[in-house]
Amino acid sequence: MAMNEGGRCVGAEIAAGVTPAAALFRSLSDETRLRIVRRLAAGEARVVDLTGELGLAQSTVSKHLACLRDCGLVDYRTEGRQSFYALTRPELMDMLAAAETLLAATGHAVALCPASGPPSRSGLAEASG
Repeated sequence: MAMNEGGRCVGAEIAAGVTPAAALFRSLSDETRLRIVRRLAAGEARVVDLTGELGLAQSTVSKHLACLRDCGLVDYRTEGRQSFYALTRPELMDMLAAAETLLAATGHAVALCPASGPPSRSGLAEASG
């Protein structure tokens, strides 16, 4: 589950009265999780694939995948000793496309959805800052 600044899990926040909508947006508020979602929109991947393609440490990828799994946005299937991660909700990409439109309208154009163009680290950095 997504962690907030105080280190509490979003699931704990929902139990304490935070709405599920707020929890969803908190889970997507992290640049690394957005990059993982964006990559998984192109197809399933193993942790080793994500670490290589995104230039992240294995522990970082695993932590963020666990958050996305806890939020119900990502799941995995096993094949032998390997786990293949994939998005569970294709609607997520529609939401990111709508966010791109909104950001462009406010003068902060950014590519969040793979259909809009190739991944851009600078674009995601603009979205988070």
